Amino acid sequence: MGTARTSRTPLPGIGVRYDLTTREHRRLSVVAHRDGARTLSAYREDDPDACALSVQLTGGEAEAIAGALMPTHRSPSLLSTTELGLVAERVSLSSVSHWNGRLLGDTRMRTETGVSIVAVLRRADAIPSPGPGFRLAGGDTLILIGTREGVDAAAEILGRE
Repeated sequence: MGTARTSRTPLPGIGVRYDLTTREHRRLSVVAHRDGARTLSAYREDDPDACALSVQLTGGEAEAIAGALMPTHRSPSLLSTTELGLVAERVSLSSVSHWNGRLLGDTRMRTETGVSIVAVLRRADAIPSPGPGFRLAGGDTLILIGTREGVDAAAEILGRE
């Protein structure tokens, strides 16, 4: 079985292009733009210079795809899974979040989902065990612990705009 061949090409003023040729001689490329965006392209099998698909991705979308492609197939936001059925996951608040500027207790997170918010990451600071009087801000990353279903429900609540 052949191995994938990769190359890296600087694109001045744009970013870097990464090319991959698979063992089946299919060509893929990713342009990593300086602003964090990515362009994923796949080339035609009968003409490796003709682009068959080109997809523009935000940094977050590219990260989600990279997480799905990892050998362990874990979400990049997933911190751990235990035999007890609990997960710890990171959820980020957007700047337009409904919860931006509101108190953590207003989310009723534990009551509604059974999930605990065990820490908040804000810029370079970590706030462990924030209480109900803690004021949330856009850009915060919340560390949640609960069941998979609870964490999914919590992420939906926290994603409210």
